Amino acid sequence: MIKTLVDQAVSDKDEKPLANFVFAHGAGAGQNSEFMQDIALQLSQQNINVIRFNFAYIQLAIDTGKRRPPERADKLLIQYKQVIDQVNSEIPLFIGGKSMGGRMASMLVQDSPAKGCICMGYPFHPPGKPEKLRTAHLGEMQKPLLIIQGERDTFGTKHEIPNYPLSSKVQLAYLTDGDHSFKPRKKSGKTLEQNMQQAVFHITDFIKSQVGR
Repeated sequence: MIKTLVDQAVSDKDEKPLANFVFAHGAGAGQNSEFMQDIALQLSQQNINVIRFNFAYIQLAIDTGKRRPPERADKLLIQYKQVIDQVNSEIPLFIGGKSMGGRMASMLVQDSPAKGCICMGYPFHPPGKPEKLRTAHLGEMQKPLLIIQGERDTFGTKHEIPNYPLSSKVQLAYLTDGDHSFKPRKKSGKTLEQNMQQAVFHITDFIKSQVGR
């Protein structure tokens, strides 16, 4: 069974958490990357429990000190489902992730107990290969899905995405001049910290809208 790391909500202990959010990492960095920790901490401060975990290939890389490529999607989906099965079912559940982790969540959400899905930096296509779209299931989405995307993300820019066949259940939020990790250029006048805070605002608003708060 996949081990999880739960970031308990920073709030009055008598207050029931707003939601549980299972948060999966991207292809090249695990649950303790700076991006993952920053988002998790900020969401915890919004009374949202964040459950982070490492996919098996990342954990093996950590244990052996040897970098490994991601496993096939079918194996990743099984591992993600193992985490979902461990989560307290009495609290509203949301799933999602960074890049690859978000894509896996979006492929699982339809048949999961989750109320919705949140993708940060969705990998619509490999960089430089816009013809290789990963959008088929997004056109058939029946549950609410929020995609937070940097405007100049090489995996899918703000100018490209409107051309994709997405379900009406898919909501989009763009971060000013952000790249795949939401980092803007200095000339934009924005900072990474501001974009990360904006991402957390969008996530919190999305979750509240789905749980009636």
